[in-house]
Amino acid sequence: MSILIVEKGIIATFVTMKRFLASTMVVLCLSVTAHSQTDYGLKFQRLIQSKLLKTSEIGISVYDLTADSMLYGYHNYKLYRPASVEKLITTITALARLGKDHSFNTSLAMTGTVRNDTLNGDLYVIGGFDPNFMSDEMNQLAKQVRANHIKYIKGKLYSDVSMVDSTLYYGNGWSWDDAMYDFQPTLSPLMFHKGWVTVTAYPGAKNGDPANIDVFFSFSYNVIDNRTVTGSKDSYDITRDYAHAKSKFIATGSVNSRKVNIITVADSKTFFVRSLIDRLKENGVATVAYGGNRETPVVADTFYTIKRPLKEVLKRAMKVSDNLNAESMFYHLAAYGKKGKYASAADAVKVIYQFIDELGMNHDDYKIVDGCGVSLYDYVSPDLLVAFLKYAYKHQEIRNVLYPALPIGGVDGTLKNRLENGNVRTNVHAKTGTVTGVSTLAGYLQTTQGHVLAFAIFNQNILKDWRAQNFQDRICRMLAE
Repeated sequence: MSILIVEKGIIATFVTMKRFLASTMVVLCLSVTAHSQTDYGLKFQRLIQSKLLKTSEIGISVYDLTADSMLYGYHNYKLYRPASVEKLITTITALARLGKDHSFNTSLAMTGTVRNDTLNGDLYVIGGFDPNFMSDEMNQLAKQVRANHIKYIKGKLYSDVSMVDSTLYYGNGWSWDDAMYDFQPTLSPLMFHKGWVTVTAYPGAKNGDPANIDVFFSFSYNVIDNRTVTGSKDSYDITRDYAHAKSKFIATGSVNSRKVNIITVADSKTFFVRSLIDRLKENGVATVAYGGNRETPVVADTFYTIKRPLKEVLKRAMKVSDNLNAESMFYHLAAYGKKGKYASAADAVKVIYQFIDELGMNHDDYKIVDGCGVSLYDYVSPDLLVAFLKYAYKHQEIRNVLYPALPIGGVDGTLKNRLENGNVRTNVHAKTGTVTGVSTLAGYLQTTQGHVLAFAIFNQNILKDWRAQNFQDRICRMLAE
């Protein structure tokens, strides 16, 4: 009996101690968690007191996707210019609304009949805003016309750009003095070679001779007014004649060494059409007269289509931050929203705003006007970007396309030369953004505990991009610990 009492006492004591230890462990765990969070906050507090932020601003939002909880926020509700992380908003909306199997089509159609090598009707090239339409695709169009036994066209060649408002050239809020740079081409449903050409200047045989100027592609659309001379010093410059002939490049100054410039064409649609006519002639189509813009008649026979998959378009928009690719997706969203012809930027914005509302945010709190983030008018918050990232992560069909398309730290894209070692190399998958005064980074990374985080970091009012980028990289390293 006494042994039983002792045993009961031992059991009772053990149960009591177990409960005590369990409660103690809970307290300790809570204490450790609180301490860990406090340390985490202190680390960021020290970071946001850096010299960089004395003259600039920052917004940070970090969400733990594994724990499904907000991890950290600093000015995360404030509005900032997003620069190219805007492309995440465009891309995720495109995947959600258009679907991963959506395509960007360029088609040929004709009216009338073909008899004895002659098309007794008109030829139509129908633009679908393919941003990756290059020389090979142009050759395909020309060869397909010839493959249909067409050598002469009795009617005319028409450009069908009715997908969007034909008065569109640039995005709202794009800077006019960036118009010649390759990152800001003129927009059209008929895009060729990204809407730019390469102009190369190199010295002539002797001093005083005109410099040699080559244009690639050297089609009939491009005209060079060569005012250069070969000299002992370089003072070469090239520009477009905006006031008179928009297709004319004016080269001036002294050329002593090889100079290469990438310059946008003034009218992407005309550049496309003139290039197609040149290729048609090269393929034996002898007579081609251009008739201007015209919507393809219902009775026309569409006999050839080049299809570009959405995942190919968005991959370039993500990896190398191609603005044209983002704008192409933006205007496909516009066409989706318009559900008809002649869509505008406003139609795309409506689609994105509706999606923002579905994410549980209020679209009235933000301003979006283009698809790539070049505009001076775009204003979003870090929290909004994280909301898009959360949605993409939770929907596998979107995550499977978006995640591998993002630049990878230390590996490729715009992050190839950043985050090159330690716990962030190959770990950070994120979109960068850079315009004058703005540097941003948003994407995903994994902690050493295996938690996946979505984050957005917005640096504003900065003079040195590299300082903001170093700041963002430090945050990524801290988050990955």
